[in-house]
Amino acid sequence: MFLFRGMGTTISRLAKRFFTKNEMKILMVGLDASGKTTILYKLKLGATVATIPTIGFNTEAVEYKSISFTIWDAGGRDKIRPLWRQHFQNAQGLIFVVDSNDRERVAEARNELHRILNEKELSNVILLVFANKQDLPNSMPPAEVADQLGLHSLKHRPWYIQSTSAASGEGLYEGLEWLSENILTRQHDPGSCIDSSAK
Repeated sequence: MFLFRGMGTTISRLAKRFFTKNEMKILMVGLDASGKTTILYKLKLGATVATIPTIGFNTEAVEYKSISFTIWDAGGRDKIRPLWRQHFQNAQGLIFVVDSNDRERVAEARNELHRILNEKELSNVILLVFANKQDLPNSMPPAEVADQLGLHSLKHRPWYIQSTSAASGEGLYEGLEWLSENILTRQHDPGSCIDSSAK
């Protein structure tokens, strides 16, 4: 009888995890022209749309498997960046988008990334980096982007870097897959250790 009840509890937990719609708040930031808004609407609509520089925030619900992501796309111009912190609270994941083809601004991207990671409200968020514009011939490979951003110095934060092309959609859902799995893992086992890697 005890075994039966235990099995029922286990099945109930599994059913809740896999058949209940999970909602996650994700903040997506990065420098201007890195491709954030194009990524957002590629995920939302499955199409490439014409965009203009974001002033403020775009917010969309993106459905993926059993996950409903509320993604906040923050404008990346330097005068707007202080506004990012308005949406730090309750964020479970952070997507940082990098223009892999823009070598001249990668140091600026690194500074902004580490600045926001030092914010108290984001101390526990899981980090996904989109190494975007991989379709361009002179783009830096993800491993180089990881080095340039100093990701390997993040000893106590789960992170992952995903090769992406906002134009084609390549790599976007693979990144969301990693992010959702790790957020769910943390929810069910807060003390779990998550491996970080570059792809």
